[in-house]
Amino acid sequence: SSEVLEAIENVIQGVLQSLAQNKAPVLTVANRTDWRNIEFKDSVGLQMIPQCTTKQIRSDCPQSAKRFALMLKILSMIYKMVQSNTYATKRDIYYSDTLLFGSQSVVDQIINDISCMLKIPRRSLHVLSTTKGFVAGNLSYSEEDGTKVNCTCSATVFTVPSNVQGIKNLTSHAKFILIVEKDATFQRLLDDDFFSKVSPCIMITGRGIPDLNTRLLVRKLWDSFQIPIFTLMDADPHGVEIMCIYKYGSVSMSFEAHHLTVPSIKWLGLLPSDLERLNICKDALIPFTKQDENKLASIQKRPYIACQPLWKKELEIMAASKLKAEIQVLTSLSSDYLSRVYLPNKLQFGGWL
Repeated sequence: SSEVLEAIENVIQGVLQSLAQNKAPVLTVANRTDWRNIEFKDSVGLQMIPQCTTKQIRSDCPQSAKRFALMLKILSMIYKMVQSNTYATKRDIYYSDTLLFGSQSVVDQIINDISCMLKIPRRSLHVLSTTKGFVAGNLSYSEEDGTKVNCTCSATVFTVPSNVQGIKNLTSHAKFILIVEKDATFQRLLDDDFFSKVSPCIMITGRGIPDLNTRLLVRKLWDSFQIPIFTLMDADPHGVEIMCIYKYGSVSMSFEAHHLTVPSIKWLGLLPSDLERLNICKDALIPFTKQDENKLASIQKRPYIACQPLWKKELEIMAASKLKAEIQVLTSLSSDYLSRVYLPNKLQFGGWL
């Protein structure tokens, strides 16, 4: 915490020095969304280059003066929280003055900018995200306050903890981890008692694009158990994008890649080639939208696809057919096909990429 306080004090000192010299104070932040600032490393995923381009948030420019003020406001809130060892969610910060901040996304972006500017992970700034992910299966752990959580003994789901860093005593007999894209599929697998039928496993869903805590938990489970991690996604560009976030990270959070990515993640399904192999009826598939085409084209250009020839092939199949499918399409074969046939066969015969 002394490191965090010192980093904030240095920023404020810079502001005061500028004022003392009759200069307009400026905050310098990295261009987090610029692909030119990102490099791809097999072992880490997408990470920010050390000499990245920056942008200035000036206090004397009408376009950025408000953002400058909001950054100082949030820095002061973080400073107080670190000093008093209290925590707040990004939502708490927004609701502390909704008129001032204007929207939740403004708060989210500023917190990420501050984290990147100070080179300090967001958790160390005492800012927590509201968690939306779920976890179930063969796992137990203790939360920071000592609460014991046992996911193993019931078919209930547990919310991913809001302070993943603080959980300890993780134990599991799981043979693998299954990341499920959507809540509906996750619930279906729970209802079918999948995680105890095939072999003990841990199931996680970020319920769409994963939040930070879900990604941190996946990484923590990988560090703790070093067991295979598979993804079960829709066979569409959006599903592929989500899988890539878990595996290689996102551009906007590339400055934290080392804590968030798990490059060993495998693509289990639903593969575009599965649709042909299983003779899924064409009528059950969904035609691409223009947005799907653009998304797929942008994914195909990304640096990590070049080193995944098998993935590349699957994306080419998808691009050629211009058709996509949700995991639920397997119910056209039989209501429990996913948990009774598809997943057990894939896991037994190595049907992943």
